[in-house]
Amino acid sequence: MNLVSRLLTRSPPTFSTAGPRDAAAIAQLQAASFGRGWGEDEVSRLLVDSAVVAHRALSGRSLVGFVMSRMAADEAEILSIAIAPARRGRGLSRPLLDYHLRSLAGLGVLAVFLEVDEHNAPARRLYDGAGFREVGRRDGYYAGGAAALVLRRDLV
Repeated sequence: MNLVSRLLTRSPPTFSTAGPRDAAAIAQLQAASFGRGWGEDEVSRLLVDSAVVAHRALSGRSLVGFVMSRMAADEAEILSIAIAPARRGRGLSRPLLDYHLRSLAGLGVLAVFLEVDEHNAPARRLYDGAGFREVGRRDGYYAGGAAALVLRRDLV
């Protein structure tokens, strides 16, 4: 019974810093999540850039989420955040985002920006709940004419 229980019960994902060895898995998850994926080489270059901070969510040895930002002075821009399709809607994105924001604050980041498709309701709920507010809009930014909402969250 103990074995069956362990097989049916998933332990919560663990969060840690992503590195170059994660490039292939991140590229694959990025491609599964967005219309335009990043190639493994592109992800590798980002992960070795000293201005880029990336975190991963692992379930066992499997990547189930990641978030990546680029820092400039005391600000950062979230470049991407993605959760594996099979794990979406299970409350993983918020703890991963919170972990990432705490890490950025610890590095001296005072404000975080991102762009989100105005029609991406799950992402907008995530960012609203995490304290981001709209500070700009780029009409026609995405394919199909959707606007990109520019969001900001102060970390102090």
